[in-house]
Amino acid sequence: MIKKNERYTYVDATRSEDHGSRTYDVNGNRLPSVTTILGKTKDQSFIRKWKAKVGEVEAERIKNQSSNRGTSMHKYLENYILQQGYEDMTTMGQLAKTMAQKVIDVGLAPVDEWYGSEVTLYYPGLYAGSTDLVCKHNGADAIVDFKQSNRPKRDEWIEDYKMQIAA
Repeated sequence: MIKKNERYTYVDATRSEDHGSRTYDVNGNRLPSVTTILGKTKDQSFIRKWKAKVGEVEAERIKNQSSNRGTSMHKYLENYILQQGYEDMTTMGQLAKTMAQKVIDVGLAPVDEWYGSEVTLYYPGLYAGSTDLVCKHNGADAIVDFKQSNRPKRDEWIEDYKMQIAA
């Protein structure tokens, strides 16, 4: 069980989507989301090549399946942190639970306490985003964004993850 610590207070913000672009209203300022900015500025050639290789229909199926699995895994992790029960008995839900348990056993084991879950963080006047967890990890304050994958990713494939967490 991870202890909750009220060390930080977070801004109340509203999130909205408009034509695939996510924005946050923070203190009356409409800020683009970090993921929207990164999505519009990153090199998409790998994705285009992959879609051409597997076909548009199969690419869409894989994308939706991955998104659903990630959402389910995220629900398990969020409910674990909040100490609330959650169970998804579907095949996808059970796969996501296995992935979430690995994150709990390995990634969250060094977490002593948490300060916020699903909180909005922002850089005034530039951008905003929602992070999954703010906590003390291995004795240091940390901002955490949960990711899931069926297999390890090469370092060069996750450059946008690094920019996202840095922002």
